[in-house]
Amino acid sequence: MTAHESPEPRPLLRLPSDGELIDVAGVRHFFRLTGEHTQGRFAFEEFTLEGGVIGARPHVHHGHDEYFYVLDGELTLHDGDGEVTVGAGHLLSAPRGTPHGFRNAGTATARALCLYTPSGYEGYFRNVHAAVSAGAEVTDELLAEFRARYRTTSY
Repeated sequence: MTAHESPEPRPLLRLPSDGELIDVAGVRHFFRLTGEHTQGRFAFEEFTLEGGVIGARPHVHHGHDEYFYVLDGELTLHDGDGEVTVGAGHLLSAPRGTPHGFRNAGTATARALCLYTPSGYEGYFRNVHAAVSAGAEVTDELLAEFRARYRTTSY
């Protein structure tokens, strides 16, 4: 194998505790797989948000697709036409270029999965977390600055 060849992909078994926890603005993002694990193909997270928390106001990604799958509780999803509240088993597909967002309008904790393809957007959450840890306040301007780095605009 030369220095420019990458090793053959191998199956990767992750334990329930394996992952990268990024707590941002009331949403606990637990990235089970990032681009580092998938050769940039996708990232996979489980996220949790308490009642009354806005996960993401409506926005549009221009560089990746997202898929949301609700595990527990209810999420209010913006699906491009408006908001709809859904429970366990519901799936929202948000291909690049389509507006979407999510929040927990209820009082019970909600838990869901999110798949990003290709990977890379996990860097947005890392950037926001690092800024907040350094004392920055989460403002619309701060979020817009970081979103722009990842080809994402407000809707």
